[in-house]
Amino acid sequence: MKHRTLLAIVTIFALITLSCSLTGGLISEKGPEASQPAAGPSGEQPISPFAETAPPPLGTAPLSQDENIRVCPADGMVMLYISACEFQMGSDEGGLPNERPQHTVYLDAFYIDKTEVTNAQYRKCVEAGACGQPHDTEWYDDPNRAEHPVVWVDWYQAKAYCEWAGRRLPTEAEWEKAARGTDGRTYPWGSSNPDCNKANYWGKSGLIKGVDCVGDTTAVGSYPAGASPYGVLDMEGNVYEWVADWYGEDYYSASPGRNPPGPYSGKSRVLRGGSWVSVPFCVRSTYRDWGGPGLRDPDVGFRCARDSE
Repeated sequence: MKHRTLLAIVTIFALITLSCSLTGGLISEKGPEASQPAAGPSGEQPISPFAETAPPPLGTAPLSQDENIRVCPADGMVMLYISACEFQMGSDEGGLPNERPQHTVYLDAFYIDKTEVTNAQYRKCVEAGACGQPHDTEWYDDPNRAEHPVVWVDWYQAKAYCEWAGRRLPTEAEWEKAARGTDGRTYPWGSSNPDCNKANYWGKSGLIKGVDCVGDTTAVGSYPAGASPYGVLDMEGNVYEWVADWYGEDYYSASPGRNPPGPYSGKSRVLRGGSWVSVPFCVRSTYRDWGGPGLRDPDVGFRCARDSE
């Protein structure tokens, strides 16, 4: 496991930035790119919100009478339907420069995993010969962590798993919409400050080891009080999650208004959601982190998504 030194408070900004994860913003492989390619021309403008759309068949049986719920046959993952409509992405207040400007984004309907992918689910892909083992297998091999999110996996492994399961990594925009809904909430559960009943993060005092919520990953789905408006769990805390996009510091200023795919190229991939070693500032739904695609850490995992058609 990598370790980082807890520095004395120099400035509030430095405190926030350095404490967001074991390898946050200015530490380890994560960090701003020297130069970021501009987003491609879109010529698209945000459009009016669409009515809630009925989910089309996914080719798998519903778990209940709720047609918005499906299960993936490859790994048993429950997937939730996110309807097509506009939402507000980013934040103009209280965040970091890479969260600005807040802008309107329209997304087509999609499905997203209800929880992060677990060690037990990832093992199915390894046994099928489609995935490599995590770079550190201590937690992966622990039977008591079978239902904990898989960690120590890089972006390439996350992508390979989702493809094996018939899914894909979510885009950054899909991830944020699934986390905050359409009412611009600060956290998946609303505007109230995080606490240890809603998320697994570095909770009570932020940087003092031993007074965090758990001090480790927890089984997925352990915080139903922290569910998003769509019922998606663990969108904040537990582990950071890889998404499909390349990271662009200023991408929001040039992002297309419809189904933004992220920059065409880059050096780092986006990480979202904070983790069990993140302070409250970093478990906001608009907080953006990043890491080289080869990054692997004990607080980085993923979930998958898929198109609705």
